Amino acid sequence: MPYVNIKVTDLGVTRQQKAELIARVTQALQDVLDKDPASTFVVIDEVNTDNWGSGGEQVSERRKRLGL
Repeated sequence: MPYVNIKVTDLGVTRQQKAELIARVTQALQDVLDKDPASTFVVIDEVNTDNWGSGGEQVSERRKRLGL
């Protein structure tokens, strides 16, 4: 029973993109490890950019600094 947890920032990931991630990860586990898709779980967590850091800086602050 594989369990995959994908974490992304909450910046514009669409419902369709999440559905595609779930489908492709499930297919990869079936193809590579011969896992049954019915018992494969994929969870996508969307994290606010205030709660996501890179290079010692919040992503929200980095985006402001870069004008994004």
